[in-house]
Amino acid sequence: MADFTSGFWNAYVMVLVALSLIYCIFVLISNNKVDRSHELNQLHGHVWDENLCEYNNPLPRWWMYLFWLTVIFAIVYMVLYPGFGNNKGIYGWSASSGENSQYQQEMRKANEKYAPIFDKYAKMDLKAVAADPEARAMGQRLFLTYCAQCHGGDARGAKGFPNLTDNDWLYGGAPEAIKTTILGGRQGMMPPFGPALGGDGTKDVANYVRSLSGLAHDSLRAQRGKELFAQNCAACHGPEGTGNQGIGAPNLTDKTWLYGSAEATIIETVTKGRSNRMPSFESFLGDAKVHLLAAYVYGLSAKTAEK
Repeated sequence: MADFTSGFWNAYVMVLVALSLIYCIFVLISNNKVDRSHELNQLHGHVWDENLCEYNNPLPRWWMYLFWLTVIFAIVYMVLYPGFGNNKGIYGWSASSGENSQYQQEMRKANEKYAPIFDKYAKMDLKAVAADPEARAMGQRLFLTYCAQCHGGDARGAKGFPNLTDNDWLYGGAPEAIKTTILGGRQGMMPPFGPALGGDGTKDVANYVRSLSGLAHDSLRAQRGKELFAQNCAACHGPEGTGNQGIGAPNLTDKTWLYGSAEATIIETVTKGRSNRMPSFESFLGDAKVHLLAAYVYGLSAKTAEK
C-alpha cells in the first residue's frame, strides 16, 4: 500500500475491507436468528430427484463459532499489522521495505552468523577452498539453490547447458576463470550461416565437423566442407577446430557436444546459429559466496582430472 501514489487507492482498499467485514458480520447475525413462526423443519422449496429436499434449518453452531473467530482474527490482525489501507498497524511490520523490515532483519541476523565464515574462505586460495570439506558442503548448497535448475543436481548439465564435472570448458576451467564466469555471466552466440552457405553447404560443413571428432561422415561432403569451414568457421573455432576459450568457441575435435552430435543437429546449429546466456551472480550473491561456489564447481572437475 505504501507504493500507491494516489490517495484514492488507499481509500478504496479501506472501504472495500470495511464493507467486507460488515457484510460478514451481517450474515452471521442474520443467520443466528431462528424464525419461530414456522416449524423448524420447514421445506425451503427445492426438491431434486423426487425426494431429495432442502430444509430451512439454521447453520450448525460450530460453523457459526468458527466464522466468528475468522472475523475477530481479521480485525485483530489489521490492528496489529498492515492490511487496512496505509495503516501500518501497531507493530509497524513490513516484509521488504525499510530498515526494520522482516527481510532486512533476517539478512542482518544471517550476516552476523555467516559473514565471518564467508570472510574466512574469501581470503583463501580457490584450490584450498575446494579441498575444505566444510567449504565444499556450503558450495554444494549454493549450487543446488542457484545452479541446479540449469546444470542439474549432479552438475552434469543437459542439452544447451554444460556438464561441469568433466574437463571440457568453453571459457576455461582454471579456478579464477570459473569465478569470473559466475561473477559476470557469459553470453555465447554463434551466428547463423544458413543464408551464406545454403542447404548443401551447411551439410558439407556438418560432415566435416563430424569428421574432426571421428564420427561417421560422408567423406566427399567432408572434403568440400573443409574449405567452407576454413572460410567461415576457423576465425572462431581455429583452423583445426580446437576452439577458442577466449571467446567461448567450443572445441569441435573432442567428444563433448552441447546440443548433440547428430548430423541433423549440427546442420541446425550451422544454419540457424545458437545463442546461450548464463546470468551474472555478482550483484545477487556477492564475491564471498561466489568464491565458495566457484571452488565447489572447480572441485567437481578437479576430481575428474585426478581419475
